[in-house]
Amino acid sequence: MIQKHFTIKNAQGLHMRPATNFATAMSHFPCSVTIRFNGKEVNAKSPMLIMAACIKGGSEIDLVCDGAREEDAINAASSMIENGFGE
Repeated sequence: MIQKHFTIKNAQGLHMRPATNFATAMSHFPCSVTIRFNGKEVNAKSPMLIMAACIKGGSEIDLVCDGAREEDAINAASSMIENGFGE
């Protein structure tokens, strides 16, 4: 299991487009990918759960990857988050 702390950089946060793109990207990895935000744990492979978490720009999250290819998953996630999900 590996964990990394992030600040959401895009002003709009994880609305429909970035949530869907992020969940789609994470679904390519066999490990579990979880977002920890505001005391909740959210399956990062579900765009609906990500949007329901109401993660706004500037929010602090922890991303936890556990299982096969967890390092690849956290690197891909890190790239997406650090680039503001392309927005």
